[in-house]
Amino acid sequence: MSSDIFSIMRTRVIAALRKIVPDVPDDVTARVEVTPPRDAAHGDMATNAAMLCAKFARKKPQDIATTLVATIMLTDNQDIDGADVAGPGFVNLRLHPRAWRATLPEILLTGEGFGDSTMGDGLKVNVEYVSANPTGPMHIGHCRGAVVGDALA
Repeated sequence: MSSDIFSIMRTRVIAALRKIVPDVPDDVTARVEVTPPRDAAHGDMATNAAMLCAKFARKKPQDIATTLVATIMLTDNQDIDGADVAGPGFVNLRLHPRAWRATLPEILLTGEGFGDSTMGDGLKVNVEYVSANPTGPMHIGHCRGAVVGDALA
């Protein structure tokens, strides 16, 4: 397994979604995300695929999510240890320890550069990080935004 485990799982989620809704448009699948969940107790990854596809498929997000979980578990039982539906239609995924261990050789070979990215190289960006209302009161959030924004810039 490659170091970009989230990208790999996103590809697998989209493939499972296409089995459920074969004619799902590319603009819908382009917005599918596989990211760490807000609460680590929910698993290793979460996806919004069912919620994005619900309107197109004319089904409830929870129904699509339930079918998506079953499809993922049937087709990808090597790396995924468990999957379940959460909230309005999120799917939480728990990876098998061997999926994490598969990245160790690449980490060791890459060394300190593991995780480095060239994304955005050469692109100019505008970082606006302090949005203080000149007619309103200042608060600690403005200070935090200034410090974080300055560090980013």
